[in-house]
Amino acid sequence: MTGSTQAGASDERIKEQSFVRKALIRPELGGIVGAIAVFTFFLLTAFDSGMFSAPGVMNWTVVAAQFMIIAVGACLLMIAGEFDLSVGSMIGFAGMMIAIFSITLGWPVWMAILMTFVICIAIGAVNGWIVIRTGLPSFIVTLAFLFILRGFTIFFPQALERKTIIGGISDAAEGDWLATIFGGKIGGSFFQMLGDAGIIGVFERGNRIGEPVVDGIPMLIVWALALVTFGHILLTRTRFGNWIFASGGDAEAARNSGVPVNKVKVLMFMFTAFCATVFAACQVMEFGSAGADRGLLKEFEAIIAVVIGGALLTGGYGSVIGAALGALIFGVVQQGLFFAGVESSLFRVFLGAILLGAVILNTYIRRLITGER
Repeated sequence: MTGSTQAGASDERIKEQSFVRKALIRPELGGIVGAIAVFTFFLLTAFDSGMFSAPGVMNWTVVAAQFMIIAVGACLLMIAGEFDLSVGSMIGFAGMMIAIFSITLGWPVWMAILMTFVICIAIGAVNGWIVIRTGLPSFIVTLAFLFILRGFTIFFPQALERKTIIGGISDAAEGDWLATIFGGKIGGSFFQMLGDAGIIGVFERGNRIGEPVVDGIPMLIVWALALVTFGHILLTRTRFGNWIFASGGDAEAARNSGVPVNKVKVLMFMFTAFCATVFAACQVMEFGSAGADRGLLKEFEAIIAVVIGGALLTGGYGSVIGAALGALIFGVVQQGLFFAGVESSLFRVFLGAILLGAVILNTYIRRLITGER
């Protein structure tokens, strides 16, 4: 009995882990550390620039929300063990379809948006179906769709309108119930109250003039928070979330355990397309136009945000909250460079450097988890 007890005490399966080790293997660690570092840096270098005033906060929050929307879909897909490099082209394609349906064909905007969602989600399903049926790497399949969708995004408006930018969407969307869900704002009365109280009003010689400097929260931010919440609950509180982890960790073992791996992966491709279309709809309503160049490089920015958030490139490990923190870092840095008076082109340098650092950190974490040397 004593020998059995001693053997059990030394069993690795029940060995107590230190607090540091538990913290290190949390996927959100990189995002948390990065967010603290970025905020500390800009608090020290750009505090008096207006970056942390009400309009400044709104500026970088909107940019971060853009990254968050597509990062949620990319995160769940990467945890399931796949990539989608067509996200950026999907954004441009979806925006152009909304414009063509509503402006060129004269459909109601709500109908144009719904039809665009149907088409884009179907394309996501096709992406997933091809990957599953052929066994080709999703990197190759979605790279092909990156070019296909971008080509259609340029061809359709040129063939129909003889131009690559279609405007007039703001006028067409006026009073449209669904357009408001993507292009409206909420909390206007609350911000007006703050403006009346002189908290966020525009001041001149001590007297407030005009409207509050922030007149509401854009629906883009609402969509971002809703998708992050949905993705986090799906991943951590549902059986389907366990299936996502299992599909990306070891697909064959998952199949042998009864997990519908093919179904999970196709649904994740569809959800990624859904997130890209949400981004496109919000963007079209914000600018009142669609352009053939919209969404360029967004697929890489989404993947970098997810990697910063702790997801492994090999699948089976990651966090939606971590991806959201990665997106927040992007938004703060992109706008913070402007407020700090730094050349904005250095943002790309930052992306490359932080991607390399995140991959090195994640590789170290993977070795901690798996015991590799």
